[in-house]
Amino acid sequence: MANRFNTIVTKINAAPTFLRSFLLTKLFSTTVKYAGTSCIKINEVSKDKVLLSLKNHKSVQNHIGGIHVPDSKFPLLKSMTINYQRRMQGNLSAEATLTSEQAEQIEQDVKGAIEIAVVINDESGLEPIVRCMDWAWVTKRAH
Repeated sequence: MANRFNTIVTKINAAPTFLRSFLLTKLFSTTVKYAGTSCIKINEVSKDKVLLSLKNHKSVQNHIGGIHVPDSKFPLLKSMTINYQRRMQGNLSAEATLTSEQAEQIEQDVKGAIEIAVVINDESGLEPIVRCMDWAWVTKRAH
């Protein structure tokens, strides 16, 4: 997926390992202001996966991840299902993953929709929250 975000992430992923998370977090937080406010840490970004973590601070009540699509596409969150399985314990991590078929569909189709599962774990290693997001996209109009 060749887009500005991917180009920058590729450069960051070539940086020394100890700098990558800091640089990815800085990049994301300057674009998505809430990520900076809530102190979301970006641990890993690749073409088909995003791995986030969130410290259990009192000021943090919620967080929303997203997917990145080609610059020519406009992503729209259609719906989100959240099921709370049990009380959260400590810090959280969230992982959203695209299948290779989904990534190819986004890249090739002018418009479409996909369902993306998001795995959220707490410090116990269990899933206190089960979440699914329905995303759609359309091609941006030329100006």
